[in-house]
Amino acid sequence: MGEKKEYSRREMLKMSAAAGTGIAIGASGFGSLVQMMDHMAASKETTADAVVPFYGNHQAGIITPQQTYVYLAGFDIVSDKRSDVIALLKQWTRSAEQWSKGIFHPAQANEWLPPKDSGEAIDLGPAKLTVTVGFGPTFFKRGGRDRFGVASRAPRHLRDIPRMPHDDLDAGLSGGDLCVQVCANDQQVVFHAIRNLIRSATGTAVVKWTKEGFMSAPDGKTPRNLFGFKDGTANVSGSDAEALKRIVWAGHGEPAWMKGGTYMAYRKIQMFLEVWDRSSLKDQEDTFGRKKLSGAPYGKANEQAEVDVSKLPPNSHVRLAKSTDKQIYRRGYSYTDGIDERTGNVNAGLLFLSFQRNPDESFIPMLRLLSKKDALNEYTKHVASGMFACPGGVRKGEYIGQRLLEPM
Repeated sequence: MGEKKEYSRREMLKMSAAAGTGIAIGASGFGSLVQMMDHMAASKETTADAVVPFYGNHQAGIITPQQTYVYLAGFDIVSDKRSDVIALLKQWTRSAEQWSKGIFHPAQANEWLPPKDSGEAIDLGPAKLTVTVGFGPTFFKRGGRDRFGVASRAPRHLRDIPRMPHDDLDAGLSGGDLCVQVCANDQQVVFHAIRNLIRSATGTAVVKWTKEGFMSAPDGKTPRNLFGFKDGTANVSGSDAEALKRIVWAGHGEPAWMKGGTYMAYRKIQMFLEVWDRSSLKDQEDTFGRKKLSGAPYGKANEQAEVDVSKLPPNSHVRLAKSTDKQIYRRGYSYTDGIDERTGNVNAGLLFLSFQRNPDESFIPMLRLLSKKDALNEYTKHVASGMFACPGGVRKGEYIGQRLLEPM
């Protein structure tokens, strides 16, 4: 055990004043007061550090420093009433705002009714929880029908990702009228959020698909994917406002509700781990065009060094991505679906998530080139896909998507 900290009379008086005016402290009670004050300070710091503000110019969970866990869910709306959609988004907004502050136990007057909250996140804290909502192409029009009177306000670049060479997409795991991304540093907090978002959608929307993922890296380090390579080295900083304006946030010509918003691209990519694990280190590094241990591009010693494409194998992943001269903001997670009963192999891979201001100019051209020539295609298969328009951030008193559904 370490030595007890000594407190001066002045420090003691400061603490007693902070705890409440008029507290009388005896010799035997001083230690309890110190413990109480230390606990209060620690709790305040922990809670404050764990809160990602819900309100802002942009939705949280886009340029937020990446949390450890993600749950994604695609929803199809089953109600034809615009009022039902508004009521759902209002409920999701109230819940997300409370959960972001660690409030998981709403008051309930009638004990004979089912609890308003499932309760598994009580006492776990906010854990940097974020909830990000996007609208799919079918939200605006399905089968040629303007479902909720918003087709005229559809974003300029919102459409399904074109089918690419080697795609083996499962329609049941792709698309959706709405997509929700929930991230946090505690898996139970993330699960609680997606579970209760699904509960509150009953009667208005049904879940089309869900997917959970994970990501881990030391502070300041680039995370590694399941192939063991660093993933996202070229990402710009979330604090570089000029770069984010150029790469992420929706630009001119978009409807007003997209101001501060972006387009989220989703691809579920299965990775053939057993095949990869039988490949030589040289083959693996030639496939990516980077060193596995350091993450440095060929010919360089540092991960962040500028890439010289002339030194990379022609079909390496990094060379092809760089040759497009396009930029996106990546925020991917690994996933595992257990063992494939047919093959006995691990069913796992990458939940590729990226955000961009204009997917037609950045993401789609990059994906098209990589789909045709990328050496990684030998070890991967794209099995799900989706594009969603994420509206700008929410102001106090608003709900997510209000400027779309109830324009001023």
